[in-house]
Amino acid sequence: MAASPLPDPATPQGRAGLRALLAAPERAVVVLDFDGTLAPIVPDPGQARAHPAAVPAMARLAPLIGSLVVLTGRPAATAVAYGGFAGVPGLEHLVVLGHYGAERWDAAGGRVEGPGDDPGVAAARAQLPGVLAAAGAPQGTWTDDKGGRAVAVHTRRTTAPQAAFEALRAPLTALAEQHGLVVEPGSMVLELRPPGMDKGVALTAHARAAGAGAVLYAGDDLGDLAAYDAVDRLRGEGVPGVLVASASTDVPALSDRADLVLPGPEAVAALLDGLAGAIG
Repeated sequence: MAASPLPDPATPQGRAGLRALLAAPERAVVVLDFDGTLAPIVPDPGQARAHPAAVPAMARLAPLIGSLVVLTGRPAATAVAYGGFAGVPGLEHLVVLGHYGAERWDAAGGRVEGPGDDPGVAAARAQLPGVLAAAGAPQGTWTDDKGGRAVAVHTRRTTAPQAAFEALRAPLTALAEQHGLVVEPGSMVLELRPPGMDKGVALTAHARAAGAGAVLYAGDDLGDLAAYDAVDRLRGEGVPGVLVASASTDVPALSDRADLVLPGPEAVAALLDGLAGAIG
């Protein structure tokens, strides 16, 4: 099967990052968001699954590079299940960092390690129905329990998703602050979670532990901006990087900064396949 063609980044920094990745793949770290990047965005996040081309492309690329990582706001175990990552030949060394890096799953051991449930999340979850009712949350607003480390409120199914999102931002922020949490905004979703960990912190820690010689990060939403900032900081330290935007949702704050903008998970899978072809 012929490899997918490799797209050319639009920026000098992106082109330098890609050259460095291809020149020394054994020191390359490739980090991928899940929803909107490996998996298409769907109305019900519980039905999200990796694009059919994603896992085969990941399995071709992973043995050729230093490290392949999935970095997601979901619980690590959920991402592993929805991605179909466990037991895949070629992904024996895959790492999944869940809850923005608070949890870690290694394919080699098959176990999730993390700090456990957060009491602030439990308290906020208990109060959330009353807060939503008092805020006049419209029909179609719904909550997504992400285990003991986060709870999210989605407005995508309402008749005016952006208006509902804006109306709920302040009361949910107040609820989060009451319990020592932060609000992570996304595409028609507001997530309440503990502070101190984000995708930038997780990406930086992993890249340094892996001795990265080049880093590629692909994401699609506001929560990925912290990872973009981390790649920029690594570039400033002399580690070349490539910023990829999976533009399955319209997030100009991300796509305007990206070195390479792709139209969604199928194109991300093609990029991974193209990298494997160019290396191998």
